[in-house]
Amino acid sequence: MKRRINALLACLLTIMLIAGCSGVNSDASGQSTNSKKLVLGTSADYPPYEFHKKINGTDEIVGFDIEIAKELAKDMGAELVIEDMKFDSLLLALNSGKIDIAMAAMNPTEERKKNVDFSSIYYTSDQAVLVRAEDKDKYKTMDDLIGKSIGAQKSTIYEDIARAIPNAKVDALSKMSDILLSLESKRVDALIVELPVAESYEKNRSTLAIADARPKSEDNGYAVAVKKGREDLVSQMNKTIDRLMSEDKVKKYVTDATKLAEEGDSNIWTILMQYKSTFLNGVWWTLLLSLVTVVFGFILGVILVLMRRSRIKPFKWLAIAYIEFLRGTPLMVQLFIIYFGLPSIGIEFPKFIAGAIALSLNSAAYLAEIFRAGIESVDKGQLEAARSLGMGQSMAMRYIILPQALKQVLPAIGNEFVVIIKESSIVSLIGITDIMFQEEVVRGSTYAGLPPLIIAAVLYFILTFTCSKLLGVAERRLKASD
Repeated sequence: MKRRINALLACLLTIMLIAGCSGVNSDASGQSTNSKKLVLGTSADYPPYEFHKKINGTDEIVGFDIEIAKELAKDMGAELVIEDMKFDSLLLALNSGKIDIAMAAMNPTEERKKNVDFSSIYYTSDQAVLVRAEDKDKYKTMDDLIGKSIGAQKSTIYEDIARAIPNAKVDALSKMSDILLSLESKRVDALIVELPVAESYEKNRSTLAIADARPKSEDNGYAVAVKKGREDLVSQMNKTIDRLMSEDKVKKYVTDATKLAEEGDSNIWTILMQYKSTFLNGVWWTLLLSLVTVVFGFILGVILVLMRRSRIKPFKWLAIAYIEFLRGTPLMVQLFIIYFGLPSIGIEFPKFIAGAIALSLNSAAYLAEIFRAGIESVDKGQLEAARSLGMGQSMAMRYIILPQALKQVLPAIGNEFVVIIKESSIVSLIGITDIMFQEEVVRGSTYAGLPPLIIAAVLYFILTFTCSKLLGVAERRLKASD
């Protein structure tokens, strides 16, 4: 049994290393270009700027921002590597060295210039108000939006425009696909978005239309963001942008990307068949991440509960502090600290390993308390009897107490494992391609709102239901001796 456990741990460590290496990107901005890689961070849910598209059966990130980025990389003699993440994580990833440049229809506002540098403007556009088709005639001017519920992408100038409307109730979300779902489900009355984006959605969704009202903003140009102090990179990019503007290639990229962003099918069965490989890839990463989390969370949880019950006070205090802190802070904050925060002190993990560490550390705190309840449920007389037979504290705990405690708390452990499968969806925030990440990809590719969410919900249910049944079998076998 001991050899089997060691073999399992070795296998899991190997899988983590392989999975981590598959998602490795450059460490720091200077390092990536020196190694002939240019790492682009983007939020690929914004057609025609950047979006996912099935091309020859393969999911690709396309759009005119991507075409410009390819030219930037070509002129630098570097390979373009694309990292897809939420828009409001881009500058954080940029400053932590996870990416070299950020392109996602980003305005070089004065607030952003305090934290990052920008290239010259490569495209300018107007803003638009996107509404449900039946409400198109309700909004002739911006005054018609006073007091209405308005959606906008978080951390953009569109959110600022929306908040400037008197008495408006602003709903700001990170993903464009989520904002559109809010509009279609009547959570908001209108969206303030980029005009080309609004035109793309109006063309491909019969339920949506562009209103006559037109927002006004001085910040309507878009540039490439880089980490502060990278004047050399900015200079290189400006040369490429000047060349593309003089050759009139940007307009061509816009036209081509607009044509590429054609209508998807909103039928749930068609979406499932067309994107089954995408969803299966998400299931694979969700299962792998959950398995790694369960094993290492379990081991760390046992160590923590033994430390908490130790007579050595520093061990006990450390375990208590760990458990209280991890249970008292949000998992998302822990994930961001590990993935985005630690690189600032020279500690960097690939995205998969960062996600596995965050989930394992968080799960261990809860499992430790579950184990503690199980240990305390075992009659104290059994420990005394074991000691009277000559067993040491550790031997009695290993052979007498822990097996019974595990049997007592198995249902609670099973519930925690089910929770881990569902909570693993949070790793989509850092770009791990789990089920939720792939659901957002499909939603952005097909312009469909609800069907991809239903498919994701069914997949999570299948995983959690199967896990519950397997744990039920294990529980019945353990109770056979009763």
